[in-house]
Amino acid sequence: MDLKINHIQHIGIPVTDLKNSEAFYSRLGFQNVMFSHFDHAGGRGSVIMMQREGMILEIYQMPEQELAEIRNRRNGHIDHIAFDVPDIELTYRELKNASFRVLENEPVFLPFWKNGCRYFNIEGPDGERLEFNQIL
Repeated sequence: MDLKINHIQHIGIPVTDLKNSEAFYSRLGFQNVMFSHFDHAGGRGSVIMMQREGMILEIYQMPEQELAEIRNRRNGHIDHIAFDVPDIELTYRELKNASFRVLENEPVFLPFWKNGCRYFNIEGPDGERLEFNQIL
């Protein structure tokens, strides 16, 4: 398989207080370059892309009904690592055909960035999620 991956696109971090986390990462030199909402499990979440030079962190707050799980953790965790890909459809087919555990039935569109993006995830051997994402 000759899978084309450009680079790590972003690292996703679930947070319990988006404004507080934005202030924290701003103190580290990251700037809010994009804000959006997303629908999930009947609720509405919020996401901010924080950028410093070539690094991007996706900090996001799940809908209220799902925050209890995040608040009850005693330590934080990285939710996923996203790889930038040039062709989401081709990447999806290649990974599916290579018997990776793909978590979505097809690439998902989100209204992020200027023209949106499409992504899907695979699951690693220890349950880690690897996202493949094409900014449109």
